[in-house]
Amino acid sequence: MKIAFYGSSLLSSYWNGAATYYRGILRALAARGHDITFYEPDAFGRQQHRDIDPPDYAKVVVYPATSDGLRGVLAQAGAADVVVKANGVGVFDRELLEGILAHAREDALTIFWDVDAAATLDEMRADPAHPVRAALPSLDMVLTYGGGDPVVDAYRAFGAARCVPVYNALDPQTHHPVAPDARFACDLAFLGNRLPDREARVEEFFLRPAAVMTERSFLIGGNGWETKAMPANVRHRGHVFTAEHNAFNCTPRAVLNVARDSMAHVGFSPATRVFEAAGAAACLITDAWEGIELFLTPDREVLVARDGQDVVEHLAALTPERAQAIGEAAIARVRREHTYDLRGAQVDALLRAHADRRVAA
Repeated sequence: MKIAFYGSSLLSSYWNGAATYYRGILRALAARGHDITFYEPDAFGRQQHRDIDPPDYAKVVVYPATSDGLRGVLAQAGAADVVVKANGVGVFDRELLEGILAHAREDALTIFWDVDAAATLDEMRADPAHPVRAALPSLDMVLTYGGGDPVVDAYRAFGAARCVPVYNALDPQTHHPVAPDARFACDLAFLGNRLPDREARVEEFFLRPAAVMTERSFLIGGNGWETKAMPANVRHRGHVFTAEHNAFNCTPRAVLNVARDSMAHVGFSPATRVFEAAGAAACLITDAWEGIELFLTPDREVLVARDGQDVVEHLAALTPERAQAIGEAAIARVRREHTYDLRGAQVDALLRAHADRRVAA
């Protein structure tokens, strides 16, 4: 099928945590014969901080973040069999959603793909005129990258014809074990951009342990932290490019995952970082959220912390041997059950089943 995908960026992970998710899913769909064009705006400095060159599995159209640029790419939606609008593009989100519905062929499958479903649902509850809420009756399907039954039930209650979670996963071609890199040497590392709905949790699960464990070394990567007051034993790396993720995950004694507020509240929302770290055989410590055991087994494949004190205790008891054992168990689990090849097969089946129903009708 010919797929037109309107998202934030496929080429850059700069202020764009969904990049590796898009890459993994779309690579897997292309391997199943789909012809994909990804439309991304030239915005937020992403094109100046590209992680990858245009890939062979998708054509990438970078358009000016202007009204004319928007009109130009929306006009191309009519040539696609499947038209996808992802949330969080950052510019013209309302116009893109309304535009794909206006320009898609009558027989095309229209999808809203929500990579931040818990937050989107909160916005819809607060705003009866929210553009996603208004568009749901006209969309064929909502896909999310997490949330489980709570998100599915909420979207259905808002009028979605169908809602299916397509979880984050591992792309073994991109994330895998590598040799340690001294730039990332530390006892505990955290990678994530500074966001208002995660900052307090980072303070609790990362900065509080650092303040207590003054003899240990900590490393934080991601955008926005340069103005944040931190203990002296915390180093800030700034933006970490995708090509550096493996070394970032492989080198420290342990790697920390901290969910955003909404995702932690809903649960069943493993971040891309969970699978990237596990795919590099890192020893992962994650904040607690419902559903973690569906992806990794606590105490065997991942360490789970309810608060900063739990992080302190995990780190204090973590020997190199135990860290290695947890990392090896984690990589075996995600390579077996949580790869983008499996997620791609799931989405491919959804697309083909919908097309078959259309033909039958």
